[in-house]
Amino acid sequence: MIRAYKFLLRLTKRQQASLTQMLRDHCSLYNGALQERRDAYAHPSKTKIRYGDQSAQLKEIRSFDPERQGRWSFSSQQATLRRLDKAFQAFFRRVKSGHKPGYPRFRGVGRFDTVVFPKDGDGCRWDSTPQDAVTRVRFQGVGHVRVHRHRPVKGRVKTVSVKREGGRWFVVVACDQVPAQPLEPTGRVTGIDMRCPEVSGQGPNTMVP
Repeated sequence: MIRAYKFLLRLTKRQQASLTQMLRDHCSLYNGALQERRDAYAHPSKTKIRYGDQSAQLKEIRSFDPERQGRWSFSSQQATLRRLDKAFQAFFRRVKSGHKPGYPRFRGVGRFDTVVFPKDGDGCRWDSTPQDAVTRVRFQGVGHVRVHRHRPVKGRVKTVSVKREGGRWFVVVACDQVPAQPLEPTGRVTGIDMRCPEVSGQGPNTMVP
């Protein structure tokens, strides 16, 4: 069973500034990759650029801009490029099916609100200070952030996301292998009343199997 848990983050001013910059830099990466694809497609050769091509450029980008792009998790940047790739896959799928395609758009800083870490322990760490009574999550480039954990997290943590909603920040923890919790039997029987007056010979209150 898979389940996602969403918790409010208790940030210091410095941590909030760092997370804001993280979103800004990931947004810049997303828009830059989108522009590269637009330019390639507008070229007479109609060159196609895919996720693998752009992911291979990350090392050079991070080396060229160590204070910004080089500061954040490599895996989270790959997740941002996959996000763009999925947008293009959906675009071409709609084109092929004859629907109105809707070309992928550039994202404003205010509309880019989520950064995904595909694997716990790679650029982030859930419950990073297990020896403390307070739960924290660590993000590369930000540090250990306090979490308002109002319920226990069960299963194996797979992905961790940081999300901004208005003026508040949340961490979303996706887990698999969450044990199912079946309800206790009540002894009652549940049925469905399918009323179908259009059926010949059936009244409006007739039960139809």
